[in-house]
Amino acid sequence: VQLQASGGGLVQAGGSLRLSCAASGRTFSNSVMGWFRQAPGKKREFVAALSWSGGSTYYAPSVKGRFTISRDNAKNTVYLEMNSLKPEDTAVYYCAADGNPRRTYLEAYYASPGLYDYWGQGTLVTVSS
Repeated sequence: VQLQASGGGLVQAGGSLRLSCAASGRTFSNSVMGWFRQAPGKKREFVAALSWSGGSTYYAPSVKGRFTISRDNAKNTVYLEMNSLKPEDTAVYYCAADGNPRRTYLEAYYASPGLYDYWGQGTLVTVSS
C-alpha cells in the first residue's frame, strides 16, 4: 500500500497550490483521509481531514477558510487546495489514511496522527514573502 503525495513547490505569498495524494495497493474511498505538515524544527501538525463518507471536513484553525480537502474516489486520490498561502505555511505536507473503512470518530480525534495507519512520503511547499 502506498500513498504518493505530489504538487508541492515554490509559490509567492498570496498564491495557490493544489496537493494530490494518490493511493495504490488498496482503495481508501471509504476511509478517513488527512493532511498533516511539518515545518523545519517543528513538530508535525494537523492540517485537514475528510470523513469516510466525504460528508464532513475538519481543518486546523490556521488554515480554515484558505484550504479545502476533497477526494476523487474514481481516482483513489485526495486533494488539498491551498489558497492565500502565507510564509508560515512553508512545510513538508504529508497525506495519511485510516486503515479502517467506514469509521466515524469524535471530532477531535481526526487531528490525531494516531488515527492514521498509512502515510505518504511528503511533498515540500515553500511560500516566499
